[in-house]
Amino acid sequence: MPKEEYSLSHIDSGGNARMVDVGDKDITERTAVAAGEVRMRPETLALVRAGQIKKGDVLTVAQVGGIQAAKRTAELIPFCHPLPLDHIALEFELDDALPGIRIRATVRTRGKTGVEMEALTAVSVAALTIYDMAKAAEKSMHIENIRLVSKTGGAGGEYVEGGEQNRD
Repeated sequence: MPKEEYSLSHIDSGGNARMVDVGDKDITERTAVAAGEVRMRPETLALVRAGQIKKGDVLTVAQVGGIQAAKRTAELIPFCHPLPLDHIALEFELDDALPGIRIRATVRTRGKTGVEMEALTAVSVAALTIYDMAKAAEKSMHIENIRLVSKTGGAGGEYVEGGEQNRD
């Protein structure tokens, strides 16, 4: 597409990468929900469920890891703005049909930019933490399907997975 028809927000007129200036944006309530899965053998899932993973309580440690990651997203992703986060919640579902663990993170702030990356980072690090905690039992676990489920707030409006893609 010609440059005048579509421009990338993180590229300046000279083609250089840049952080977006959000100084003139309105402060609004912004929420993002992300999800992902860690697939594992049924035997490994049974060990997690029974609290028999040698390193300790897998889900509690993954929850703490996910929360820490959301708070430090701006240190990890080059063009993310540091944000004061009002709420971070991680939920885990042990799913025998998967088999594995479904992860869901909800992040909320009142700010000038969204929290999609914080929610995605929380899910990613929670999944990596689950892998780290359970790798002695199984090294063949798969981290899969990390995605944005929904977001609200800001000029880009709402997004819900499976709906029409918005261009922010």
